[in-house]
Amino acid sequence: MIVPNFTLLDQDEKTHSLKDYLGKWVIIYFYPRDDTPGCTTEACTLKDNFPKFEKLNAVVLGISADSTKSHKKFAQKYNLPFTLLFDPDKEVIKLFGVWKEKSMYTKKYMGISRETFLINPQGEIQKHYENVKPAEHADEVLRDLEELGKIK
Repeated sequence: MIVPNFTLLDQDEKTHSLKDYLGKWVIIYFYPRDDTPGCTTEACTLKDNFPKFEKLNAVVLGISADSTKSHKKFAQKYNLPFTLLFDPDKEVIKLFGVWKEKSMYTKKYMGISRETFLINPQGEIQKHYENVKPAEHADEVLRDLEELGKIK
């Protein structure tokens, strides 16, 4: 499936469109909130592997509904080298189907599911990761990216 183009602001209030990344692998990871334990673990493991992703012609885009100001603070606090995108109306979050019913202590609510999509250089979803384990996820994506790179 080819992903429809979308445009969102990043932590520096610069505009990013998916079409800008055609010709590269794109790792789009959706996460619930800036600077929470699971989200921080996931972001920092992606940061630690960022040079390897770059060598494989891949960019990392994190998306949540947190504000650009919150994203900037989060990115600076942890020295994140990749782009965090702000989806205030949850349009892209809903487009990818990651706005889901969740539950905590038997209370149900709607929220962003921690999921990742690996998009190939032609703009197609190559792999969808559900039930992401924050501490292991970057390694999993890296292994798949290395394998897919060999297939070309």
